[in-house]
Amino acid sequence: MKPAPVSRHESAVGHVSGRAVYTDEQHLPLGMLSVFPVQAPHAHARILAIDVAAAGAMPGVRAVLTAADIPGENDSGPIVHDEALIPRDRVQFHGQAVAWVVAVDEACAAAAAARVEVRYEPLEACLELAEAIRQQAWLRPPVAVSRGNADAALAAATHRLHGEIAIGGQDHFYLETQASWAQIDSEGIVQVTSSTQHPTETQIIVARVLGLPANRVVCRSLRMGGGFGGKETQANPYAAVAALAAQATGCPVRIKLPRSIDMQMTGKRHPFLARYEVGFDDDGLLAAIRVQLFADGGWSTDLSPPVLMRAMVHVDNAYFCPHVHVEGLIAKTHLPSNTAFRGFGGPQGMLVGEEILDRVARHLGLRPETVRERNFYAEGAEGGRNLTPYGQVIRDFAIPQIWRRLVQSSDFEARRREIEDFNASHAHARRGIAITPVKFGISFNKTEYNQAGALVHIYTDGSVQLNHGGTEMGQGLHSKMLAVASRTLGIDVAGIQIMVTSTDKVPNTSATAASSGSDLNGQAVRAACETLLGRLAQVAAGLLGCAVEAVVFADDAVFAASAPDVRLRFADVVQAAYNARVSLSATGYYRTPGLSWDAQAGRGQPFYYFACGAAVSEVEVCAFTGVHRVRRIDVLHDVGDSLVEAIDRGQIEGGFVQGMGWLTCEELRWDAQGRLLTDAPSTYKIPTIGEVPEDFRVELHRSERVPTAQVIYGSKAVGEPPLMLALSIREALRDAVAAFGKTARVDLASPATPEAIFRAIAAVRAGVADRPAAASAIPV
Repeated sequence: MKPAPVSRHESAVGHVSGRAVYTDEQHLPLGMLSVFPVQAPHAHARILAIDVAAAGAMPGVRAVLTAADIPGENDSGPIVHDEALIPRDRVQFHGQAVAWVVAVDEACAAAAAARVEVRYEPLEACLELAEAIRQQAWLRPPVAVSRGNADAALAAATHRLHGEIAIGGQDHFYLETQASWAQIDSEGIVQVTSSTQHPTETQIIVARVLGLPANRVVCRSLRMGGGFGGKETQANPYAAVAALAAQATGCPVRIKLPRSIDMQMTGKRHPFLARYEVGFDDDGLLAAIRVQLFADGGWSTDLSPPVLMRAMVHVDNAYFCPHVHVEGLIAKTHLPSNTAFRGFGGPQGMLVGEEILDRVARHLGLRPETVRERNFYAEGAEGGRNLTPYGQVIRDFAIPQIWRRLVQSSDFEARRREIEDFNASHAHARRGIAITPVKFGISFNKTEYNQAGALVHIYTDGSVQLNHGGTEMGQGLHSKMLAVASRTLGIDVAGIQIMVTSTDKVPNTSATAASSGSDLNGQAVRAACETLLGRLAQVAAGLLGCAVEAVVFADDAVFAASAPDVRLRFADVVQAAYNARVSLSATGYYRTPGLSWDAQAGRGQPFYYFACGAAVSEVEVCAFTGVHRVRRIDVLHDVGDSLVEAIDRGQIEGGFVQGMGWLTCEELRWDAQGRLLTDAPSTYKIPTIGEVPEDFRVELHRSERVPTAQVIYGSKAVGEPPLMLALSIREALRDAVAAFGKTARVDLASPATPEAIFRAIAAVRAGVADRPAAASAIPV
């Protein structure tokens, strides 16, 4: 049965008309109060005293909350309980809230926050990842992923290189900043509406802070104006503060951070430092790699352990290497705690892998695309070329097919020749082109998160109400769930109403993250709908006089496969089922099969399948300024049998542009005191329409093979993988920079800002060359 057509986002009209309601746009309840933070002016300091008397005496102020006012556990850490909601005695980053003012409106609360007097004893702060490494300041013990004997293989390799690359962070810059509303209802239930990607975890953290069982807290997520991982855990403390204020005052309370404060207080994509050593032969085939990854965790653990591990298991990207050792460490700095961000460590790991492959190619005088293709995994090949360093067998590996097709469709070879001609005739401008692959593992690193639930009701008029545990943040998850329900039940999407995500409808949900929202929730929705169809089929078989197995649901009708012209209305079968006292409500549940992961050993099958794609990017660079222009982008990405093609195309385009921003223009800067300098659109540059080329070609790869993984209606994840396609921009920039000189090494900072590109051009023109690897290049 074909799905009912879903051609656009279910909230598209609401988005463009302004009718879509977000957390802080609801109708204000009577007596609504607002909260505002008292922010510390130090990155690291001892709190000696807090005097709230002057602030508390101001008109309109209802309370000033400090750590002493928390009735439960003063912690909002999602994995490790090391994240005080309100610090009691020590400030851990500049701008951290040491108190919260509760007042009749935000302006009043902000004015009162300025009157709170806090005495501090400043302490030495660690503000740089490199300094944390020097101090051996770690949040967690080291972890490793290993295969073979990397040291011995490196020693025996024909060629060896070593290097280091610093990778910058990235602000989520969602359109809607952190926002939560909380109130206590007449039964004493804490009702929270939060802009959160993980309502269940928000429920748990609020209950923890208030000292309540989880069944006394309900968390709803209406929709988010963007999340990108920044609302997976970091929405929790703001919901908890609102709930704490509501409990303290007995009034409804709202919080919505101003943009600058949101950027100052929330964590980012993890900055990384990578040190690597690679051994290879004359053809560029990898013999061994040894990598150390250092992640800047910020002041607390947050999600840094799984972010680091995903980075470690994506250093390989699409490439086989027989001997691998990857070690990872999480550094503690006095900055906001870094967190999930689209790709969840995968982009940083892949960047390191692409850095290594480019170094190998240029050292040998080979084209980077040639070396990349030679090192691809080979599905079904002997000698382990289909096995990852962590022991997972590569199946349904579409990269070789995608690569060949994209090289042809993008006219790659002809364009490279045209670029060589252009570069030969232009002294102060160079063009570059690159093609890079993406192989991204789909599933949560933490196996237990790979489960989902749904609740579906059918009413006697045939209309359907759909609840599931995923959250909508503009990515189109609700639209895809409507498509799944429509296809399964055989009715038009217009007859299905999707409901707000709420923990009292679907409990114990996982975050909408890891590109698994459609995979997990779609299967749960399908399971609930199939349960209902099984019940309805019994009734319909009696009405049609056929076997249950012969009943077909399609086109809002029910009929026997052998007599498709004799049809019953879906609504009539539903009414008959009700009359026969058949339940018209069902839950659905799904857990991803076959997953396993041993974090200590760094081995297992953490991913259900791999999402694959490739991109070709062409750029032009100005030697005088380092400014670059993207001339053309070609993307070919495997989304399987798309549930909603327009949404998948939008995800590919948006993910690519966000990745391009991370790699080229989004630069985070702090001053010597740890104050974020880039805390507004005026100082933090995200890509604009001017950076996106008019020639942006996106095609969906449709494999004729049936995938091994039983994904929902043959569709594949598309949320995160396209971001990493933007690595082709970075490699095209490197290609253009290399054309300014003759060296076999091009060091390009990340992000590759105009200043970074200018410095790279100067180094190439000065003739900086490769250096041979020393045996002790990477310390154990």
